[in-house]
Amino acid sequence: MSLAVAPERKPLPERWRWVRLGDVCRVVGGSTPTSSEPEYWDGSIVWVTPTDLGQLQGFEISASARRITPSGLASCSTEMIPVGTVVLSSRAPIGHLGVAQVPLCTNQGCKSFVPGLDVDSMYLYYALKQAVPVLRSLGSGATFAEVSKSALSAFTIPLPPLPEQRRIAAMLTEQMAAVDKARAAVQAQLDAARALPEGYLRSAFDGIVPLDVGADHPRAPSGWRWTRLTDVARLESGHTPSRRHPEWWNGDIPWLALPDIRKLDGKIALHTLETTNELGIANSSARVLPKNTVVLSRTASVGFVTLMGRPMATSQDFANWVCGPTLDPRFLMWLFIASRRKIRALASGAIHMTVYMNTLKRFEVCVPSLADQRAIVGFLDHHIDLGDQLQVHVGEQVQAVDRLPAKLLQSALQGGL
Repeated sequence: MSLAVAPERKPLPERWRWVRLGDVCRVVGGSTPTSSEPEYWDGSIVWVTPTDLGQLQGFEISASARRITPSGLASCSTEMIPVGTVVLSSRAPIGHLGVAQVPLCTNQGCKSFVPGLDVDSMYLYYALKQAVPVLRSLGSGATFAEVSKSALSAFTIPLPPLPEQRRIAAMLTEQMAAVDKARAAVQAQLDAARALPEGYLRSAFDGIVPLDVGADHPRAPSGWRWTRLTDVARLESGHTPSRRHPEWWNGDIPWLALPDIRKLDGKIALHTLETTNELGIANSSARVLPKNTVVLSRTASVGFVTLMGRPMATSQDFANWVCGPTLDPRFLMWLFIASRRKIRALASGAIHMTVYMNTLKRFEVCVPSLADQRAIVGFLDHHIDLGDQLQVHVGEQVQAVDRLPAKLLQSALQGGL
């Protein structure tokens, strides 16, 4: 049920009524003392802003990032509001809420609702919380949306008798606490699922970072060896055909560029956002590279990696590796992913971080036999895919838990509890 000012409203339970906030609360604005007067600041009076409300972990307001002095309070139009007042951020953004646990005042980005004798503070808090989407729609302003004091005073909410308000508020407080516990539990599961790939990679590469550029490498696991990457794979760069020749574009040759790479990280590249053609290739330094070329982003989005699923060209933002007979391309892709932090640490540049070609030519990698490479690829393909599926599943649980508060509020404010 929407808590709107609209004339059409769903029927309320017996003894409930629609009321204007201005008829059952005192609606109070806020203000800011002059910042150039030091004697107005660093006092003992809690002075709440939308930022303070946005940083609340629950609903209780008892502190603020900045405090003002009694002279600061007297210097502007803000006023002290009592414990139990519900405070709403009315701009930048509209919709943060809290309940005063100490006497306080606010800046002009907040509106406060001092409940009348027949309004329970926590019921009012939940009624406004359920109404936030509608309140946001009431906002107006050229610089940022703001909902006015007059609009809030005219805004209507459903109000049951006071004992029913208290019962609903107590029920919602208990249920919201349970939701918070459920959210924390599923978030912990999601964090654990997100950590799985790194654990699998660490296990697959025997706990070492399998890429280096210096002579002092970590000790190679038994049966593995360090080798210069250019000895087992051919390094190719890319290029961009001139944009001044539209006839060199929109052909049948996929052209991999930075806007593609994040979505393709760790995956097979089959399609790209842009394509070139034979003229574009012939008139540039771009080359069509074979299927299974390993593509490592070396500029700006450093360290993302994909595997060509078909012949493609790339921009100059990539280092492209055509593997020789002793190096499995998918193994090299996983090796780069396992070494991502190291690769990023090798980047430099004043404007865009870049791993330069001289550094790429110094890459040394730690590799086992081809048979063991393929076994590692099978292990990582399987387990990281399972980990991705788990992340999706747990992510859906997180979303389901996040939807619960709105459902509980809607039910409660229709008299459903």
